[in-house]
Amino acid sequence: MHGLLTPEQARAALDRKGMSIAEFSRLNGLNKNLVSDLLNGRKKGKRGQAHRAAVLLGIKEGEAAR
Repeated sequence: MHGLLTPEQARAALDRKGMSIAEFSRLNGLNKNLVSDLLNGRKKGKRGQAHRAAVLLGIKEGEAAR
């Protein structure tokens, strides 16, 4: 792994891919508001879907179980 991203870096990575938060959320079966909360620092991604989303975004180490 290349190291963790900050929420700002994760947002920039989505921008570089031309991918919106809504599209990322749809592709990964996530709630778009949850992903937005993670990227804006309102959630930390400790448990459940928040944890999974944080791992998929690259802002947290761990396993992204379905």
